[in-house]
Amino acid sequence: MNHFRKHGSAPYNIVMLHGGPGAPGDILLPAVALSAKAGVFEPLLTQLSITGQIDALHEMILNHCHPPVKLAGHSWGAWLAYLYAAYHVDTAEKTILIGAGSFDIQYNVDLMKIRLNRLSEKEKSEAMILSALVGQGEASDSDFRRFGELMSKADSYDCEERKDSSIKFFPEVYNAVWKEADELRHSGELLTLGEKINCPVIAIHGIDDPHPVDGVEKPLKKVLHDFRCIRIEKCGHYPWREKYAKALFYQILERELGIGAD
Repeated sequence: MNHFRKHGSAPYNIVMLHGGPGAPGDILLPAVALSAKAGVFEPLLTQLSITGQIDALHEMILNHCHPPVKLAGHSWGAWLAYLYAAYHVDTAEKTILIGAGSFDIQYNVDLMKIRLNRLSEKEKSEAMILSALVGQGEASDSDFRRFGELMSKADSYDCEERKDSSIKFFPEVYNAVWKEADELRHSGELLTLGEKINCPVIAIHGIDDPHPVDGVEKPLKKVLHDFRCIRIEKCGHYPWREKYAKALFYQILERELGIGAD
């Protein structure tokens, strides 16, 4: 069964994709905010493979949206939006990557080091233990949630308190899908797939996101024919929660989705 939420009124030609993988619902706040001006479709994806998630997403878009659609994805959701646009070129009108991970592994060598250095010594020790459990596929739901909290703190510049504590995490989805995604990046296929995309792709990236913006902008410039990268100052991985960047983020996102003020 496919799970989703609809926000605002039809037509639904904006699709917001959550991160994780395995964190359905964590894009709820911007989805609701945008729905004041346009219909927004929010898939909640828990399939255990990349192909499974792409296929489920495509089925939901055909059955509930008004293609072609504009896809805006955060973190893992940014990669999923990019992959969807590569495999379903006739259905993707525009793709927006929010806080995407690096498309080339060479840019990611210092990611965990940067994150850990932003935590207290106690939090750093806890994060290292939880990271090992997650990596070994042995993290419980509470472990996964706590690790997400610590990484969220490390990934931020000056964020408001998280208000989505009701989100259910799926460690099994993370472990299965991220393993595939990481292999896709290491092999170079993730980047190569961009050559199939024929819609505009926009990256919106916080300068203070430990996921380096150069790891998104430089590789994608080589494979995409219509690509722009917009950098936001005083902004980390979750721009809609950033104290100093939130207003600008929504202004940019609405403009790129074609729902902002003229």
